[in-house]
Amino acid sequence: MRRIVIVLISAIAGVLLTATPAFAGAGGTGSPHFQFADNSIGSTGTLTTSFKEVGLGTGISSVVISLNADATALYQCFNNGGNHPKAGNKETVQAHLQTSGTFPVSNGNATGSLSVGPPGAGGFSCPSGQTLFLQSVTYSHTIVSDAFGHSIDASPDPISSGTLHVPA
Repeated sequence: MRRIVIVLISAIAGVLLTATPAFAGAGGTGSPHFQFADNSIGSTGTLTTSFKEVGLGTGISSVVISLNADATALYQCFNNGGNHPKAGNKETVQAHLQTSGTFPVSNGNATGSLSVGPPGAGGFSCPSGQTLFLQSVTYSHTIVSDAFGHSIDASPDPISSGTLHVPA
C-alpha cells in the first residue's frame, strides 16, 4: 500500500512539473510582459501603436493584442476659398476607440502594430458651399493589452497631431 501511494505521489508530481512549462507558455505562470508600446499619429490622424511583448514561452503560436484609446477630434467647415467662416462651424468629437489583432509568437516574442481612429464627425456637417475638414486629433489613455491580462501604457500619452486639415 505504501509503495502505491509513493508511486501515485511521484506520478502526480511528474505531471505537475511537466505541465508548468505549458502553462507558462500560455501566459499563466510565465513572465509575459511588454517591452515597449510606442504611439505615432499619421498624416490622416490615425493613431498607430507599435509594440513588443516578450516572455510568452514556446507553447503558444499566436496571441491576441488589443489597443484602447480615448480620442478627441476637431472638425471645422471651410468655404471653397479655403477660409473658415467666423461662425461656429466647428465641432469637437470625443470617442473611445478599440481594436485588436492576432499576432504570431516567435521564440516567445510577439511584435506588431495596431491602428485606430480618428473618430468620425458624427452628425456634424457643413452648410452648402463649405467642406468639412479634420483639423486635429488628440489621443490619451492609450493602453496595449494581451489576452492574458498583461498591459502597458503606450507613450507618448497624450499625443496630439497638430494641424492636419484633412478633408472628412
